[in-house]
Amino acid sequence: MPAVRPRTATKKTPETASRTLPSLRKAPTGIAGLDEITEGGLPAGRPTLICGSAGCGKTLFGLHFLVRGALEHGEPGVFIAFEEREQDLIENVASLGFDLSDLMQRQLLAIDHIHVDRMEIEESGEYDLEGLFLRLEAAINAVGAKRVVIDTLETIFGAFSNYAILRSELRRLFYWLKEKGVSTIVTAERGDGALTRHGLEEYVSDCVILLDHRVRDQVSTRRIRVVKYRGTSHQTNEFPFLIDASGITVVPITSVGLNHPVTNERVTSGIEKLDVMLGGGLYRGSTVLISGTAGTGKSSLAAHFAHATCQAGERCLYISYEESPQQIERNMGAIGLDLGEARRQGILHFLSLRATSHGFESHLALLHKQIETVNPAVVILDPVGTFVNSGLQDDALVMLVRLVDTLKSRGVTIMLTSLTHAGDALERTEIAVSSMVDTWLLLKQLESSGERNRCIYVLKSRGMAHSNQIREFSISDHGIDLIEPYVGPQGVLTGTARAIQEVRDQLEVSERSSDEQRQERLLARKQDLLEQRIAALRAEFAAEELELRQLLSSAGATRRAWSEERTRAEAARGARMKNGTPPASSAAITRKRNGSLPSRTRARPS
Repeated sequence: MPAVRPRTATKKTPETASRTLPSLRKAPTGIAGLDEITEGGLPAGRPTLICGSAGCGKTLFGLHFLVRGALEHGEPGVFIAFEEREQDLIENVASLGFDLSDLMQRQLLAIDHIHVDRMEIEESGEYDLEGLFLRLEAAINAVGAKRVVIDTLETIFGAFSNYAILRSELRRLFYWLKEKGVSTIVTAERGDGALTRHGLEEYVSDCVILLDHRVRDQVSTRRIRVVKYRGTSHQTNEFPFLIDASGITVVPITSVGLNHPVTNERVTSGIEKLDVMLGGGLYRGSTVLISGTAGTGKSSLAAHFAHATCQAGERCLYISYEESPQQIERNMGAIGLDLGEARRQGILHFLSLRATSHGFESHLALLHKQIETVNPAVVILDPVGTFVNSGLQDDALVMLVRLVDTLKSRGVTIMLTSLTHAGDALERTEIAVSSMVDTWLLLKQLESSGERNRCIYVLKSRGMAHSNQIREFSISDHGIDLIEPYVGPQGVLTGTARAIQEVRDQLEVSERSSDEQRQERLLARKQDLLEQRIAALRAEFAAEELELRQLLSSAGATRRAWSEERTRAEAARGARMKNGTPPASSAAITRKRNGSLPSRTRARPS
C-alpha cells in the first residue's frame, strides 16, 4: 500500500495576504433596480439567457440593454431579430423614448432581421449555421459592437427538424460569442416544466434570468428572478417590474431589511394642539397610522400634515385611492387648506389611482418609481384598506410592509389612513399594520344629546411621552381645532351636552359666588357690631377708670394728710412734754379721732 503524504499548510506571506482575486467583469444594464439585484449588471463578455412567456418583455429587455449601453457607457450594440422587422422595432420602442434610428445613424446600433420560414427551407444531408455566424460577425464589425442581443433563437427550431445539428450549432455559437468577448443576451420562450422549450439553458450556463407575467383576480403583474449567475453573488427573490414610458423599472424591495436610519428631529402634524399631545410633534422618518370610522376626519388630518410639510418647503407625495387631486383640493379648500398652490409650486405631488388597477407588486413598482422621481420628505397613503379589495389580506400586508421598509430606509415620514367599519373594534384595522407603525391616532365619534361629535386620542406613540386624554375636535373653515378636555359626572362630554354642562357649571359658580358675597357682607356687619361694642366697652371702661383713679387719688391725699397731721401732733406733744406743757385734753384728742381738724389745717380735696 503506498504511503500517504501528509498535507503541508501553506503559510501566508504579506504578498499573498495583500493580493486580491480578480472579480467577474459586469456590463451594467441601465435598467433601474436590475443592476442592484445582480450587483453590477450582466456578465461582461458572456452570454445571458432571458426566458419567459409571451408578453413578458423579453424583446424590450434586450433593446433596453443595448440602448443604455450605447448612450450611458459608449458600447455599441447589435440586435439580431428573427421575428420583428427593423421598422417594426423602431416604431414599437419609440413610445418609450428610444430613438433607434438616431443610434443607427451614429453607428451605435445595428439591427439585422433574419427571416426564417420553414416553407422556404429544404433540408438535405449535413448542414450548419455558418450563414448566421457570418451575418452576426459582419454586424459586429460594422459598429464595433460590445453588446449583442439575439431575439429569439428558438425560431430556428421551428424552421429545421434536425435538432441534433441545431443543438451542436448553438453550442458552437455560444462558444464563438465568448471568444468574441461580447456581452450577449439570448431570448427564449418558456417551456412546460422547463425554463425554455428546447433546453437552451443547457448551453447558456453563465446567467439565466426568468421573466414572468401573471394574472390573478383579473390583475396582471410582471416579475423577474435571477435563476442562475455564475461567478458572483446575487439576489434570488422575485421582484416586480414595470414597463412604462421610460422603459423597464425593477423594484428590489424584497431585499430591504430592518436597518433604518433614525433621528430625534420632530416634524409638525400641522395642528399645534396635536403636537402638544404628542410631546412636541412626530419623529421624522416614522410611520403614522390614522384610523377611524367614516366621517371622523382622517383625510382632513392627513391634508393638514401635507399642508404643513409644504409650508416648511419640503416635498410631499399624496397617494389617494378614492379621490382625484381636484376633488381633494376643493374639499380641503373648504376647511382653509390651499393645497392647489403647493401643487403648482411643485412641492406637493398627487398620485390618484384605483387599488384594483394594478397588482400588489405593480403597485410597489409604481410607487417606488414615483418616490424616486419626487424624492419626497413625506408620503401619505389614503386609505390603505382599499388594497384588501384588490387581493388577499396577507398579500396586501406584505406589500405594505415592503413599502414601509422602503420608505423608512430613505428616512421618509409616512402617514397611513385606515377605515374602520361600523361594528368593528376601533383598535383594529382592515390590514393588520398596527404592529409596524410608530404612532397610532384613533378617531371616533361620540353620540350624545341627539348629535355626534368627533374625538381623537393617541392610542400609541413609540419613543415619546404622549397624552392619554380623549380630545374633542371640530372641523370648520379654519381647519381642525382641538377643544380642551371636559369630564363631567358621566364621563367625557362633547357637543351640546358639553355646552349645557358648562352653563350649569357657570350657574353653580355664580350661585356660590353670591353665597360667598352674602356671607362676606354678614361677616362684615358682625365685625362692625363687634367693633361698636368694643368701642362702647372701651368708653365705659375709660369712664370707670377715670372715676376710680380720682377715688384712688383722693384716698391717697387723705392718707398723706393724716400722716402729716400725725407727724405734727407727735412733734407738738414731744415739744410740750419737753417744756412741761400738759398733754392735750381728751376733747382735742376726740376731735382728732373723729377727723375734725382746725379750720386752718383741713386739707382741700384735690
